[in-house]
Amino acid sequence: MKRTGAQILCESLVKEGVEVIFGFPGGAVLSLYDTLPQYPQLRHILVRHEQGAAHAADGYARATGKVGVCMATSGPGATNLVTGIANAYLDSSSVVAITGQVARPFIGKDAFQEVDITGITLPITKYNYLVRDAASLAKVVREAFCLSRTGRPGPVLIDIPRDVQMEQAEFNYPRKVEIPGYKPTLEGHPAQIKKAARLINEAQHPVILAGRGVIISGAYAELKYLAEAAQIPVLTTLLGVSCFPEGHPLSYGMVGMHGMAYANIALHNAGLVIAIGMRFDDRVTGRIDSFAPQARIIHIDIDPAEIGKNVSVDVPIVGDVKLVLKKLNKLIISTERTEWIGQVEDWRKEHPSLEIRDSASLLPQYVISKIYEATKGEATIVTGVGQNQMWAAQHYCYDKPNTLISSGGLGTMGFGLPAAMGAKVGRPDSPVWLIDGDGSFQMTIQELATIVQDNIAVKIAILNNGFLGMVRQWQELFYQKRYVATPISCPDFVKIAEGYCLPGLRVKHRGEVVPAIKQAVEHEGPFLIDFMVEPEENVYPMVPPGATLVEAIEAPKKKVEAISDSAKLPVSNI
Repeated sequence: MKRTGAQILCESLVKEGVEVIFGFPGGAVLSLYDTLPQYPQLRHILVRHEQGAAHAADGYARATGKVGVCMATSGPGATNLVTGIANAYLDSSSVVAITGQVARPFIGKDAFQEVDITGITLPITKYNYLVRDAASLAKVVREAFCLSRTGRPGPVLIDIPRDVQMEQAEFNYPRKVEIPGYKPTLEGHPAQIKKAARLINEAQHPVILAGRGVIISGAYAELKYLAEAAQIPVLTTLLGVSCFPEGHPLSYGMVGMHGMAYANIALHNAGLVIAIGMRFDDRVTGRIDSFAPQARIIHIDIDPAEIGKNVSVDVPIVGDVKLVLKKLNKLIISTERTEWIGQVEDWRKEHPSLEIRDSASLLPQYVISKIYEATKGEATIVTGVGQNQMWAAQHYCYDKPNTLISSGGLGTMGFGLPAAMGAKVGRPDSPVWLIDGDGSFQMTIQELATIVQDNIAVKIAILNNGFLGMVRQWQELFYQKRYVATPISCPDFVKIAEGYCLPGLRVKHRGEVVPAIKQAVEHEGPFLIDFMVEPEENVYPMVPPGATLVEAIEAPKKKVEAISDSAKLPVSNI
C-alpha cells in the first residue's frame, strides 16, 4: 500500500521507538504536521523557538539514552536549529533533526525561506541527507537513527522537500541497514588491552580520568570495578561528572579550569593517566606542553580521531568503553596503593576547594548545597553556562549515574531551560532541577510557555547576580575590573513566571533558602525561584589562560563555614 512521504516519515519514527518530537511548524512542514494526528504514538511538544527544540531533544537524549528528535520548517526554522545541533555534535549527543525544504523544482532558486541547510550543517553533523524522493525516505530514516546512536553518538539531519512529503511511494522499512564505510570499532585490540593492563598493574602513581564516554556506554560498574580493584583515584571531566559516585572513597572530583585544586595536582603528578571516554579538551588539560609531564597515558575512546589529536598517548585503545573495560578488568591484579592514596588525600587537605565562606550576602554555593540536601542527591541537575554551571558541578554531590546534564564543548548559553524540559520529558518520574544564571536564562526564557502548556514539572533555580558572571570574573581578574557589557538588567523573574501562569518566589536572604526550595519540591508542577546572590562572587579554583593545572587561583583565605554545610562530604568521611 502506498503512503505519502509524511506518512512514511511518521511510520519510520514509530518503528525507531520515537515517543516525542520537539518542534515548531511552518509552511515547508505543513504536510508533516497535518499527518501527525494519524500517529498518536508520536507526542509533539510545541516549543517557542527552534533552538529550544534542538536543546530539548539533546536534553531528552542525554537523560534517556535514546535518540532525541526535533523538527523545524525551512529557512529560518532550520537555521535556528543550528546552535543546538552544534551543541549536540560537540557533546556526542544522539539527535535527529528533521527540517522541511522548499519543493524540489525550487531548490537552488533562492525561493522563499530556502537555505542550504545540509551545506550549513555539514561540519556539525555526523551525516545529513537531502531526501530526493519519498521512496528513499524510509531507508534514510533507518540510516539516520543508526548513525546517530552508534559509534560515537551525534546529530544527523534529514532535510525533506515539501513535495516529497506529499509524494506517494511504497513503504518498505529496512530490517537491517548497512552503511558503506561505516563500521565503528567496538571491541578494542587485545594486544593494546594487555599493554594497558601491564602498565596499570605496574604503576605506582596512577589516576583515572573519566569522561562522558563512560556515561554514553553505561560503563559505571566496569569503571567502579577497575578503580576499586587497582585502588586508583578517579578524576572526571565536566561532562564525566556523575559517571562515578562522588561519595566514593576513590572519587576526587572534577579536573580542569574550574576543577578541584587537589584533583589537578594529582593529575599533574601522576605517573600513569588512564583516560576513559574523554577527548583531552583544552579546559581539562591547561597548557598542553605541561600536561601530566611525568605520566604515561592510556587512552580508551570509541572515536579514533580523538586519540593523539591533542595529547600524545602511549597506549591507544579504540573501542566502546564498556566492552574495553570488561576485557581490561579481567587482567587487573588487585593492588593496595596506600602511599599514593595518602598523598592525594594530603593534597585534598592542603588545597580544599569546596569550602563556603561566611558572608552576609546570599552565596550561590550555599544555594546549591541546600538544593542537594533537599533533593537528597536524587535529582537530575541541568545547567545553563557560566558560573552557575561550575558551581552546580562543584557543590552538588552526584552519586547517581548520569545526573548532570550540561553544555560542555560549545558552552551554549540558553541551553539550560529547554534541555531541562527535554530531560524531564525523558524522566517524568524523577525530579529535574535547572540551575541557571540570569544571563543564560534570558536567552531561552520563552520556553517557560512550553513547560506550562505541557505541564513539564521542571524546578528552576536562577542564580541572579546582575552580571554576565563568568565574563565579569575574567574582567575582574585579567582586565583590571573593566566591566564592559557585563552588567545586565533583568526583568522581575517572579512576575515573568506569573505572566506565564507559573508560580515563583524571590529569595534575598539565607534564611529564606530552605523554605523556598521546600515549597518548590512539594509543588507538583513547574516552579521558579529567583535567588538574588552576591553580585561579584567568583568561581574558584580557576586555572588562568595559558597556565598549567597546578597554577590555579584558589579562593582567597577567608572565614569559611564548616565544610559539612556544603554538598560534598567532609574529608574525614571520604
